[in-house]
Amino acid sequence: MLFDKVKAFVVQLDGASAGADPVFSGGQVVAGRVLLELAGSARVGALRLRARGRAHVHWTESRSTGSSTAYTQSYSERVEVLSHSATFLAPDTGETTTLPPGRHEFPFSFQLPPTLVTSFEGKHGSVRYCIKATLHRPWVPARRAKKVFTVIEPVDINTPALLAPQAGAREKVARSWYNNHGLVSLSAKIDRKGYTPGEVIPVFAEIDNGSTRPVLPRAAVVQTQTFMARGARKQKRAVVASLSGELVGPGRHALWQGRALRIPPVGPSILHCRVLHVDYALKVFVDIPGTSKLLLELPLVIGTVPLHPFGSRSSSVGSHASFLLDWGLGALPERPEAPPEYSEVVDDVAAVGQSPFLPPQDFDMSLEGPFFAYIQEFRYRPPPLYSEEDPNPPSEAMRPRCMTC
Repeated sequence: MLFDKVKAFVVQLDGASAGADPVFSGGQVVAGRVLLELAGSARVGALRLRARGRAHVHWTESRSTGSSTAYTQSYSERVEVLSHSATFLAPDTGETTTLPPGRHEFPFSFQLPPTLVTSFEGKHGSVRYCIKATLHRPWVPARRAKKVFTVIEPVDINTPALLAPQAGAREKVARSWYNNHGLVSLSAKIDRKGYTPGEVIPVFAEIDNGSTRPVLPRAAVVQTQTFMARGARKQKRAVVASLSGELVGPGRHALWQGRALRIPPVGPSILHCRVLHVDYALKVFVDIPGTSKLLLELPLVIGTVPLHPFGSRSSSVGSHASFLLDWGLGALPERPEAPPEYSEVVDDVAAVGQSPFLPPQDFDMSLEGPFFAYIQEFRYRPPPLYSEEDPNPPSEAMRPRCMTC
């Protein structure tokens, strides 16, 4: 049979290492080949290639219209983010081509759109990219091959919006039943909005306990996955990192002078997809016995391009200087700490078919128990190594002159 003559039919991508899916970003060229190995001569109708990327969300909600009547409402939405097709051998003319036995290679290449959505896997949605090859032959079923690849859209934190400090303040009256136990106030700051995995967020906070009960301050980085379909929304939240302070007694004051909260290997923020978002926030809150917690939320963006040692970094250090002085925290550090090399934070080798995300479980933000992280490590190609020396220094003609010289 002709079916038995096909010994192998696979799609290979250039740059893919053994056991790992290749990683691309918007605007790059995807190149590879379709490999067909025949044990004997075979008639082939056509060989078609299709590259596709889809963002898809789906969930159901149970609704009740009475004591005995219930129904399930389904929400689903799909967005095509990539579509490319090519045909090898004979087109749609009905003609066939006879291939001799042996190994046949059909190279292909195409350019990705300038902007795409980062690959994602969640409980209620996903963003997936793959290349499918279909071999059509007369009188036998079509043979198919598939290759999955990963897309990571760069998120550069070296922008003014993501280098700006974030701050806020809240207060709450501690109550139980009809008793007023006093006022609890909280203020917190971080030196910027954008961070990359492996970096440490120095959390500056001030807790003023004017109540008659001890309170407990805590902080956590929370990931929120938002799925959107037919005007409805579904959200899943998970704690990815947390820290706990010490009890603040009645009438006492506490100050966090840069409490370290390290960001684990997590996926980057997804902000520009029509059907799903992945957002992060730093939540600083105070547990007040007998009443709901006092909560302050500061937005975060998890990026893929770490803080540059020049230019934007000096802006960040400058804002950090005024930031510390505003809080009366004394002298600045002698030298800013370089962000970690990405190879130290994430594994550069991912298992075949493994998703950058695992669906995070629901979490309880109440402070009755400890925090747990439900986010799987995120693996992708590391950015360039950090260097304290500018690899492309400006020429003498371009170098700015000192205004006092």
